[in-house]
Amino acid sequence: MLRAKLTSQLALTALRRTQYGTSYPCLYTLSSCSLHKEGGKTRDGLLSDSSVLRRDFYSQSAIRPSVRLHETHHYGRRPFSLSAATIVNSAPAPVRPYLRLMRLDKPIGTWLLYLPCTWSIALAADPGCLPDLGMLTLFGTGALLMRGAGCTINDMWDKDFDKKVSRTATRPIASGEISRMQALVFLGGQLSLALGVLLCLNYYSIALGAASLSLVVTYPLMKRITYWPQFVLGLTFNWGALLGWSAVKGSCDWSVCLPLYFSGVMWTLIYDTIYAHQDKEDDVKVGVKSTALRFQEQTKPWLSGFTVAMMSGLVAAGVSAEQTLPYYAVLSTLAIHLTHQIYTLDINKPEDCWKKFVSNRNLGLLLFLGIVAGNLWKERRETLLQNEELQTFR
Repeated sequence: MLRAKLTSQLALTALRRTQYGTSYPCLYTLSSCSLHKEGGKTRDGLLSDSSVLRRDFYSQSAIRPSVRLHETHHYGRRPFSLSAATIVNSAPAPVRPYLRLMRLDKPIGTWLLYLPCTWSIALAADPGCLPDLGMLTLFGTGALLMRGAGCTINDMWDKDFDKKVSRTATRPIASGEISRMQALVFLGGQLSLALGVLLCLNYYSIALGAASLSLVVTYPLMKRITYWPQFVLGLTFNWGALLGWSAVKGSCDWSVCLPLYFSGVMWTLIYDTIYAHQDKEDDVKVGVKSTALRFQEQTKPWLSGFTVAMMSGLVAAGVSAEQTLPYYAVLSTLAIHLTHQIYTLDINKPEDCWKKFVSNRNLGLLLFLGIVAGNLWKERRETLLQNEELQTFR
């Protein structure tokens, strides 16, 4: 009897505290264990106080056995998070499917589209100067919108395929949350906003940017036609390597832009082949193609070849842009990173493929920082040269 009263008191105390936003795992553990033992019926055939309390306790949804207590910090508050997934999940319910359609909850694709733009903008900056912050912001907005538009087009094309694959079956169009007509209207809105961003650039860049639209529309079809859809994705995703330079300078310097673009395409072949190994079994079932299926067990030699080609292109772009020591030091780090990435890759473990794929964001950011540092170093080098010339004349 004493034990039942003690248990009841503990449970009621815990309930009162949770009403005021506090939660104590120790109380929960003690009370739930005691309730479990005391639950059921008494000798008189009636429900015990502890059993009734347990039912009321759990019905409050304040604490349940299924709740992961390690996610609740002191005073029962979840840790504050500004992750993309959290923002999407916090959005109003009618808006949420559209945010998921443009993959706002998975920003890695936006990063991989945006980074080649940053390389080009940074390379185009004047010696000793930082990249144009306004241009970086403008291209960031464009990358977000165009990535969303590309995902919308992809899901409209792949609705029937996505239904057959567990990883993609919950996508808004495949699951029926958004109809194709609604997706088409949403696509029009995204492209209109992206056009507004493009119109902020010079005429040369507007024409160059518009030329990429054919790649954006046709890329999703390539997996039905060729084992090299990753190559077409590379042509699409790295268009910013051309556009960034022209937006700053007014036109492309092909001695810099083409090697940079080529390197970006090789980089995409590396990371998206790794990504494609996650889905190779499902791809076979639904009848789509990829470089992962083309290379199979020879994936690592192919990726090694792409790495050599990528690094060669970056060296050529650096020479043409008169880059300096910090840039080439970062290239050495990139080469080591890619070598390690490929050497340790397990193509038969989807979780390892995802981890390697996501790490390419950091690689792209490191290259951007290397370009910026190399550009700032130019001022120092030119100052030293001027001082040497002055000393020579004296």
